[in-house]
Amino acid sequence: MKTFAAALLGTTVLFGLAGGALAQDITVGVSWSNFQEERWKTDEAAIQAQLDEMGASYISADAQSSASKQLTDIESLIAQGADALIVLAQDTDAIQPAIAAAVAEGIPVIGYDRLIENADAFYITFDNQGVGRLQAESVFAVQPTGNYVFIKGSSTDPNADFLHAGQLEVLQDAIDAGDIVNVGEAYTDGWLPENAQANMEQFLTANNNEVDAVVASNDGTAGGAIAALAAQGLDGAVPVSGQDGDHAALNRIALGTQTVSVWKDSRELGAKAAEIAVELAGGAALADIEGSVTFDGGPNGVEMNSLFLAPVAITQDNLDVVIDAGWVSKDVVCQGVDAGSVAACD
Repeated sequence: MKTFAAALLGTTVLFGLAGGALAQDITVGVSWSNFQEERWKTDEAAIQAQLDEMGASYISADAQSSASKQLTDIESLIAQGADALIVLAQDTDAIQPAIAAAVAEGIPVIGYDRLIENADAFYITFDNQGVGRLQAESVFAVQPTGNYVFIKGSSTDPNADFLHAGQLEVLQDAIDAGDIVNVGEAYTDGWLPENAQANMEQFLTANNNEVDAVVASNDGTAGGAIAALAAQGLDGAVPVSGQDGDHAALNRIALGTQTVSVWKDSRELGAKAAEIAVELAGGAALADIEGSVTFDGGPNGVEMNSLFLAPVAITQDNLDVVIDAGWVSKDVVCQGVDAGSVAACD
């Protein structure tokens, strides 16, 4: 048995060395939908670091919130020699021809954080419905009754509906009982904060500022909603949710103007996506990726190989979690916070 174990170990080592050698010939292309958002810079750094460690190369393009530009971006990444693609889709439907073209050329595709409903693509994200539940639970804990506004994500991103479904899992009973009244609900085109702010302004006007809680689906839309609330002197008086752990949002939590940001450690997501891209480019099958599960919860019920990571709700009570993890510095989180008001800032 010892001889067999030694032989097996030797084979594993040789395979690892061969995999590293092969990775030197692998180029991973990343198509970003809107790199302007703070969040994606963290993801990119994690992807690049993991590819560097594996000996693979990185190329990228930014669609700048344009679905049509993203199609040409992917064509360009393929022309530049991408052996695998990581795609953060601007529009899950519009992207399909580019995905089909890549697959036809034998180039594996990873749908990154946003669903690309295609059986030939691998889907990696956090549990978005779980994110929605955490958002709603945190707001509900502060404000279990009253007029609620729902600032949803982009209508072209399936995540927007996954998040909202999770939110309603928590809040529907209170809505049905009449304890919570939905006084405003809108998608946010492109997830842009200015669009979220405009929607929030309209809801405030329509309800004579009588809004008791805002369930916003990410930190950008939360920031837009809070700007609208601030213009009416309501920032800090109305609980607001978000997600992504944006530095500005974590500071808002410390200041008391945002209630929660559901933190998805995108360093983990980016590193894992890079690792999977290299594995797939090296010939691994979608179903062979460690930890993958079958997912068919998209709008069209397409069965896909997927990997889901777990999110964490960050409130004033556990801001130390993101600080201790090195996600953000204490100085950034605690800027402008009164001494003694927030434990993590003492």
